[in-house]
Amino acid sequence: MPNTRARPGNDQFRGTLEMLILKSVEAAPLHGYAIALQLERRSSDVLKLEEGSLYPALYRMERYGWLTSEWAVTDTNRRARFYRLTRSGRAQLAVETAKWQQLTVAVRGVMGG
Repeated sequence: MPNTRARPGNDQFRGTLEMLILKSVEAAPLHGYAIALQLERRSSDVLKLEEGSLYPALYRMERYGWLTSEWAVTDTNRRARFYRLTRSGRAQLAVETAKWQQLTVAVRGVMGG
């Protein structure tokens, strides 16, 4: 019998990646690896973010002004770039969250739930 448990692929993840990253750094600055770990843990290991997706998104979001970054030392004594949400990023998170809520309501309607 085939495994029917689906994991989100890149297509399903596209469009939500920025929202998820913004949400991850909402409470406190995090470095890239910590963002990826947090997404994995909070999604019960369903969302696995690859470096090839994470870091380009972080750099892009910094260019948009949604994040700022600075070098600091991690809990394991390594130097890493920590990303912090800006005022503009907080506003973007609100926009993305509203769009996501609207989408989920629409999908539930289609699916009969």
